[in-house]
Amino acid sequence: MALQLKSIFSSLLSQPQFHAITADILFILILVELFRLLIIYLQEQRVSIGVSVEIAIVSVLREVIVNGVLETAWQQMIAVCLFLATAALLMVVRVWLPPTFEGVDPESQVSARMRRDLPRE
Repeated sequence: MALQLKSIFSSLLSQPQFHAITADILFILILVELFRLLIIYLQEQRVSIGVSVEIAIVSVLREVIVNGVLETAWQQMIAVCLFLATAALLMVVRVWLPPTFEGVDPESQVSARMRRDLPRE
């Protein structure tokens, strides 16, 4: 990330190419979101669906912006639109998914059940 910031600032000092600078800035935003996802995973031991979908949306939109909408084939644009609609649907559906509860450890529950059900010798 630091190397990417350094390259952005060095390209600003020379002849600025705004297309490349925009792509680099969007790439840094994707990296920030990935770091956020990593922090959530390390703190809570779960992967956040919302953050994952946000990263996917930003990544797809970055590719569309970098490649240009007019240079992209219409079939690919339809696929991008369908993917973004699916991601938006997933963001809406995740509201009804049950939350993770503190203190609930399914692995310990399964191992306790297995210890209880196994015959003792």
